[in-house]
Amino acid sequence: MKARFAITLLAAVALGSLAVHAPAMAEVKLGVAGPLTGPNAAVGEQYRRGAEAAVKALNAAGGVNGEQVALVYGDDASDPRQGVAAANELVGEGVAAVIGHYNSSVSIPASTVYAEEGVLQITPGSTNPQLTEQGIKTVFRTCGRDDQQGDVAGTFLATAYKGRKVAILHDQTTYGKGLADATKARMNGLGLTEVLYEGITVGERDFSAVVSKMKAANVDAVFFGGLHNEAGLILRQMRDQGLKAQFLSDDGTVSQEFWGITGPAGEGALVTFGPEPRDQPQAKDAVARFRAAGYEPEGYTLYTYAAVQAWAAAAQKAGSADGAKVAAALHDGSAYDTVIGPLTFDAKGDPAGSNYVLYSWQDGKMVQLSDAQVAKLGH
Repeated sequence: MKARFAITLLAAVALGSLAVHAPAMAEVKLGVAGPLTGPNAAVGEQYRRGAEAAVKALNAAGGVNGEQVALVYGDDASDPRQGVAAANELVGEGVAAVIGHYNSSVSIPASTVYAEEGVLQITPGSTNPQLTEQGIKTVFRTCGRDDQQGDVAGTFLATAYKGRKVAILHDQTTYGKGLADATKARMNGLGLTEVLYEGITVGERDFSAVVSKMKAANVDAVFFGGLHNEAGLILRQMRDQGLKAQFLSDDGTVSQEFWGITGPAGEGALVTFGPEPRDQPQAKDAVARFRAAGYEPEGYTLYTYAAVQAWAAAAQKAGSADGAKVAAALHDGSAYDTVIGPLTFDAKGDPAGSNYVLYSWQDGKMVQLSDAQVAKLGH
């Protein structure tokens, strides 16, 4: 027995020694940056869920170029300065690419940090045109642009509210004001001039003054460029003060948190967003997995999932996770299969063929409207 025990012990020591000295499985680090805390943490959660699900599926299929993918998180709390700090931390961690950020006012300054270090950036949600107009070859997005979104919102207002009174509000951020201005430009170009153009402050909670101005102007419709917190409060206070004007906002309000703020006051509010990603045939299996886990992949969840897929496919094609090489693969005109459909990127890094449609909040859910339903609005 002693001899057998000694042999067993020696074998265990030998195996332990091999385990200590065996090379660890190689991995590539992928950053995820966004508002994991703060007023837009609900969107940060969409980013986190989307990235984790995509990486889980990716690693189960063998990873990227034989390496497993490990996620590293950067919290920007929707603050530009914190976003730059988070970008520097992610670069310091040695990430090959970053999926993020959310707010355009954060993505734009952070993009220079990544560009200087050759780190690829793909944002699922920053829509301001300036991001991809900088000429940085390693910047991409899976969402559309505000000039495209503004065209849809402005055309709708000029058509449905022709000869009537429209107010345009914005939150004075790069995103919110940029989108409001794009909507205004399109609306003005089609012959409708707003009766009120006002900026509000992010974090404000009392909008009675601007609501009173809109009531005095007897507005028929209101467009707000900004995010769900302020949008929800403005709309609720409009209804509390008896202002029944049609409310239209943007993809910054695509969160169940919006309805959580408005309650029934949100009924009929309109939103511009891309065609429902959960309805894409390519998303069927991923959506089923999310729902089986008790999570509804709303908003930017699938746009984040798609960003991971596009990066991984391009890195596989390039045979490397090097930022410049992956960027070259993304720019080569190939269509990359993702849960939101095939993605082909143009020379600026924008997805080709992006489009926006109108949704209506109905009984606590966003419902995509048909062209016939849109045609009846405002009449």
